[in-house]
Amino acid sequence: MLPLERQNRIKALIQEKQNVKISELSAMLGVSEMTIHRDLKPLIDKGIIMKTFGGITLAPEQSVKSSNSDTCVFCSRKINERLAYRLILSDNKIEMTCCAHCGLLRHRQLGNDVIQAICPDFFKQTTISASLAWYVMGASVEMGCCHPQVLTFERKEHADNFVKGFGGDVYGFSEAMEVIFQKMTGNDHCCGKQES
Repeated sequence: MLPLERQNRIKALIQEKQNVKISELSAMLGVSEMTIHRDLKPLIDKGIIMKTFGGITLAPEQSVKSSNSDTCVFCSRKINERLAYRLILSDNKIEMTCCAHCGLLRHRQLGNDVIQAICPDFFKQTTISASLAWYVMGASVEMGCCHPQVLTFERKEHADNFVKGFGGDVYGFSEAMEVIFQKMTGNDHCCGKQES
């Protein structure tokens, strides 16, 4: 059996069993444990499995990933890490969206199933809590993602200063979630910011 065939067999086994011992894999596939370790390295590098003491387990993200894990769960657009929004669900599954636009819409859909959500600060690229973030909509800067575009900021003063230079409106989490939903359903006249 070729290494690629063994890796495919290991992937199928781990998805079925969730946890497997190295010694079991060695016996099932008829190769040494050292060969199994070599076969596991690419699967570990790809984030499909994680090593445990004496065995392997399915990586937590794999239980929710589709066959194409680099696409948004909401719109299927390719995910750009600079804008990605992650939702951690009550069953410990993780969903990723391409941007805060899709993240807020998906978050609203899932409701109480979301126990935490994280997104990147637009300036610093540090991870921030989505529920504590400030959201800018309607800025003139084009990031090449979903429309209306939504950018996330850790600090309100940064969001306010960004809006001074590039336009748009600043919203807190709950308001942003409702505004993006209303904009997407065509009812944005009821809760959008009033122009002065």
